[in-house]
Amino acid sequence: MRRPEADPYANRSKLRTLLGDEWLAQLRGCTVIDFGCGEGSEVVELTSLGADRVIGLDIQERLLRVGRERAEKANCLDRVEFTTEWSGQADVIVSLDAFEHFDDPAGILRVMHGLLKPGGRVITSFGPTWYHPLGGHLFSVFPWAHLVFSERALIRWRSDFKSDGATRFSEVAGGLNQMTIARFERLVAESPFVVERVEPVPIRKLAPLHNRLTREFTTSVVRAVLRRLPV
Repeated sequence: MRRPEADPYANRSKLRTLLGDEWLAQLRGCTVIDFGCGEGSEVVELTSLGADRVIGLDIQERLLRVGRERAEKANCLDRVEFTTEWSGQADVIVSLDAFEHFDDPAGILRVMHGLLKPGGRVITSFGPTWYHPLGGHLFSVFPWAHLVFSERALIRWRSDFKSDGATRFSEVAGGLNQMTIARFERLVAESPFVVERVEPVPIRKLAPLHNRLTREFTTSVVRAVLRRLPV
């Protein structure tokens, strides 16, 4: 097996690729949390798209330092904050490429709910989900390899070039919780949120085959808008 190659967003905007202009227009004038902001590229871009204030939230201080440096270079430090914790309430939470990685996605939904003003929204896009041809991320060295080989076999292959001692998909860097579309819908239905929209976006080449029965295998990413109920 060969080690897979990398960044699907090289030289293009992740925000525009995953959400599009229609969804991004909803962020103008808002206080926005980038939940799991990483190195802060999207935090800086959100300010250029009209967000009034942007909070980059991540558990890794090392990444937050990079984000602060990015914001300083972009002259927007006065409109952003990078932190591991935040006690305010935002208008919108943006979450990109994350729900398939959260160790406790139900718990994350509760956290997000508490970070929003009444009537606030979560706008998320994530994937590939588990039954996508490359749903195993690193482990999908060919389409559906993560479904063909056992978890044990794939972890053993990974140990040829990683020595962190991971023994489960959930323990690798970034973690994989084997999120499916159906599981996401169930988690949201059990959460305090109201669903405004869940949109499984088809893989372009498989779009003619994409329907309710085949969507787990033919969806590229899942986009969703969730709303906190007004008081």
